[in-house]
Amino acid sequence: MKIKIIFCTAAFLLAGPAFAHSGKAIYEQTCATCHRSGVMDAPKLDDKEAWTPRLAQGRAKLIEHADYGLNAMPAHGGNDAFSEKDIEAAVDYMIEQVNGSSAKVSK
Repeated sequence: MKIKIIFCTAAFLLAGPAFAHSGKAIYEQTCATCHRSGVMDAPKLDDKEAWTPRLAQGRAKLIEHADYGLNAMPAHGGNDAFSEKDIEAAVDYMIEQVNGSSAKVSK
């Protein structure tokens, strides 16, 4: 377990400063490190069943989790260079990938 935490944290730190502007680019740059493979129990982006209870909490709660961290996920995905707008864009991108539209999740 400790090795996984170290690996995931190292991957986040190696992501470097945020130069991405689109939600997709931010996801690919940082979030995908865990959400693509499901490392550290991160819900995989293509696992709609795992996302259902998370989406039910609403967009604001998902942004809060991404912003401040949750469980093994560090705040800002480990990249403090991300602005609030970057975090929102990444969360919106992920919601759209899971749901087909961010409009289906309460604001």
